[in-house]
Amino acid sequence: MFGEEVIAQQLADARAALSSAVNTPGAHRIDPITVDGADGLLQLMLSAEGRVETIEYDPRVMNFGSENLFAEIKRMVNTALDQRAEALGTDEPTPDLNAINESVAEIQDRSLRQFQAMGASISETMARLQGGR
Repeated sequence: MFGEEVIAQQLADARAALSSAVNTPGAHRIDPITVDGADGLLQLMLSAEGRVETIEYDPRVMNFGSENLFAEIKRMVNTALDQRAEALGTDEPTPDLNAINESVAEIQDRSLRQFQAMGASISETMARLQGGR
């Protein structure tokens, strides 16, 4: 039979693991995303972390004009971000890990109080039984 210290340690370990999951970004990583634009004269790479890593260009892209060039870069960045969101996305709702962690903490606290009360009752019963001999 487990003592209350063992159960308390198991609950504390579970809470620590859950807490680290709350504070650790998801392990789901994706490959860098590359988007071409301006008829192949521009190439944008979004890193696995979601940051613009490189923008490569052919000098002929300057013939597009600054307004068109910046509109194309904006489109490419948004396309890359959309592709990243799609790669990371899921249709399942994300659980509220903070709420779960708080619930586990409440359960742990209640459990320890209940085990202490049960232990005291058992000790008292054993003392009565042993005193009645």
